[in-house]
Amino acid sequence: MADETVEVGPGALTFDQVVAVARGGARVSLSDEALKLVAEARAHVEELAARPTPVYGVSTGFGALATRHIPTELRARLQLNIVRSHAAGTGPEVEREVVRALMLLRLRTLATGRTGVQPVTARTLAALLNAGITPQVFEHGSLGCSGDLAPLAHVALALIGEGSVRDAAGELRPAAEALREAGIAPVTLGAKEGLALLNGTDGMLGMLVLAVHDLRRLLVAADVAAAMTVEALLGTDRVFAADLQDLRPHPGQAASAANLRALLAESEIMESHRGPDCTRVQDAYSLRCAPQVNGAARDTVAHAELVAGRELASAIDNPVVLPDGRVESNGNFHGAPIAYVLDFLAVPAADVASMSERRTDRMLDKARSSGLPAFLADDPGVDSGHMIAQYTQAAIVSDLKRRAAPASADSIPSSAMQEDHVSMGWNAARKLRRSVEGLAQVLAIEILTAARALDLRTPLRPGPATGAVVAKLREAVPPPGPDRHLAPEIAAAAEMVRDGSLVAAAETVTGPLA
Repeated sequence: MADETVEVGPGALTFDQVVAVARGGARVSLSDEALKLVAEARAHVEELAARPTPVYGVSTGFGALATRHIPTELRARLQLNIVRSHAAGTGPEVEREVVRALMLLRLRTLATGRTGVQPVTARTLAALLNAGITPQVFEHGSLGCSGDLAPLAHVALALIGEGSVRDAAGELRPAAEALREAGIAPVTLGAKEGLALLNGTDGMLGMLVLAVHDLRRLLVAADVAAAMTVEALLGTDRVFAADLQDLRPHPGQAASAANLRALLAESEIMESHRGPDCTRVQDAYSLRCAPQVNGAARDTVAHAELVAGRELASAIDNPVVLPDGRVESNGNFHGAPIAYVLDFLAVPAADVASMSERRTDRMLDKARSSGLPAFLADDPGVDSGHMIAQYTQAAIVSDLKRRAAPASADSIPSSAMQEDHVSMGWNAARKLRRSVEGLAQVLAIEILTAARALDLRTPLRPGPATGAVVAKLREAVPPPGPDRHLAPEIAAAAEMVRDGSLVAAAETVTGPLA
């Protein structure tokens, strides 16, 4: 993606464009229309700044200090002060992809011509992205209202040549030095610009876009995992029949069940226990209800994607510059719409992982595994097999359940009670990132365990699709045998879940899975 260029204009960006810039290092360019709108809005701001009448954000203080009219000779200092004082983040450094997403989305809002920044400011932000310069942003500092203030302030700090950045090679350096080496001149902020660079929901939105992108891939992997386990446990696929699923017409459920049918087609293992001699009437819920849970998760992601799409078309700033030249205060910076769906997504992430862990446990329990050895061990008692891999799943699932508690239900007033209700959307986004990663690891352990169980069903062969997944996994993980160091195998499986290569292996047989 590094050779791709994403044009940024007043219109909405797509999910793929955000991912391309954030993760793939794609370059950006400002459209001619964007530059025209930015210049027009800047002219309005400069005209208002010259008037004796106070205008919020242009010739006044901010937040609880908005009642003070700032004289002309102090306004340049005001812009520097707001950036410096608001760059008050602390804690671990935020990931490069999150900062790049935040920068791109703030640039997109600047490109709407609703913020009043100078064209050079927008161009310089684009130049930082293209040079691979990533401002150092920290975990704590955003309340998700009045925007992601501290994170965006750390980006703005780099624009003026202050603070610390990571260069294209990932080295931590002073911003002034990195900008000078890249041939980028620091910005001299004019009226309103400090506020325009800080007052956006871009961090939480960027993390939402990345999470939705990842969860769509992981939920297909969850279907792959469920199919492999149903097969390994000699479960029934009759419950996934289309006519049964049609009785409850949720689109996510239908998609998940269709995946399961495709994945289990033509399986020798499934065929081995069909017919009149089969006494299996119904499976445990973790097998039988996989489409209902994985499908409900899909529908939740679809709702989050709808909200994110609206946000990607929004211009978030306070005040905003309207086409007729008015500069108006507003409340669009409140992060509630994003915060809610960030919290919503943490619930299915935890629940899909919980169901996956339960299926894994069934494969390891000799009393419930339909003839598989205890813990899938080579020599049970001497070998522990995948016993502790399930412990690892259980530990992650417990953590994910705690992260499913909503951040957006909390609010701590700030700014001398001017900002008396906040969204905590940034916190919701940070915990969701950990939930998404935890889900990937849990699914990886289930797939790793199910592949071992399917191998132990030899000479019966799995279906062509699940067999392709096992074969792909075996490129990095050896087949069953005596105990060995499991952590590297779990890590390898998790990477193949994250990068989509296991799903891609199944799709060589099934075609695209939904």
